[in-house]
Amino acid sequence: MKDFTHKMDFHHFINNIPFLACLSDDEINDIKKITIEKRFSKNQVILQEEDTPHYLYFVYSGKVKVVQRSGDGKERMIAIHKRGDFFGEMAALDGMTAPATVIAIEDAKVGFITRADFENHLLKNRRVLMEIIAMLCGRLREAWRMLKMMSFADAEKRVRIILKNMEEQFGIKDQRGTIINFKLTHKDIAEFASISRETVTRTIKKLVDAGEIEILENRRFLLKPAFLKNNDPL
Repeated sequence: MKDFTHKMDFHHFINNIPFLACLSDDEINDIKKITIEKRFSKNQVILQEEDTPHYLYFVYSGKVKVVQRSGDGKERMIAIHKRGDFFGEMAALDGMTAPATVIAIEDAKVGFITRADFENHLLKNRRVLMEIIAMLCGRLREAWRMLKMMSFADAEKRVRIILKNMEEQFGIKDQRGTIINFKLTHKDIAEFASISRETVTRTIKKLVDAGEIEILENRRFLLKPAFLKNNDPL
């Protein structure tokens, strides 16, 4: 696992985060001083529900999932974050984001900035503030997209949208189509789409039989040209 204690590694990482790319080297050094860095093992809880409203976090390496649990204990996955991703900016702004638990899907290294430090070191920077506004507009569009997805009664449409979203996040182009470079289970898709795992299994089989997708080793999905053609944008 790559260590981000080296100055240039940290600078490169921060420069790839949209709302922090505008910072100078000296400003990035200041950010490094207030960033808490920790390593987590696979399946280890990174943040409990009561902690998530208090931190902005960066995924330096590995992958993590964000889940919410209902009153009856059922778990619903609402996001997956990989190396280079960040989460919690809305909670850092107002502290009112719905609580969620963050869990390591694989060994991961994560950086944290407290809400107080976020306010004191970033929100006072006008350039950062303008970038955050632009970023939140993008988040809003994505939320609208997912809300529209949930309005579809058709389970197949929901599964198609989930696979398309995963392609955008983890897709690697291949001569056969696009590989979702992430171990994606039927249970994961069911949690995202709020449908039963049995329904997901039937839908996936239908797409495989139609020649639109293929299941590769380690539960990787290959989205073939026919799938990409038939998956109309929202």
